[in-house]
Amino acid sequence: MNLALWIIAALLSAAFLAGGAIKLTQPKQKLAAAPSGGWVEDFSTGAVKAIGALEALAAVGLVLPAAIGIAPILVPLAAVGLALMMAGAMITHLRRHETKVIVVNLAYLALAAFVAWGRFGPESFTS
Repeated sequence: MNLALWIIAALLSAAFLAGGAIKLTQPKQKLAAAPSGGWVEDFSTGAVKAIGALEALAAVGLVLPAAIGIAPILVPLAAVGLALMMAGAMITHLRRHETKVIVVNLAYLALAAFVAWGRFGPESFTS
């Protein structure tokens, strides 16, 4: 189970690091033009950049603290943060009637919740 949690955390980290970097570096208009990027129209440029920064920080928090052995409690906390972000993303897409994207958000939410559960519980770094 420990290996599965590491693999899932690493994959989530890669996905959210890439997504966060894109939100931080691309202009809002370019993000809005992307497929399923219309959600950025509901947010200010600063809010989109903040979402990107939170995604990037959570991505780092999923792997780095445990990898270097400093404050590994941050791993499940980062996973909880990502799960909450995906819940917010689902609400945003639901309001915009973008139902196809909700499935992706739900998958990310489930994976992040699994990492949080595993690292808070049976495969905790502190036990």
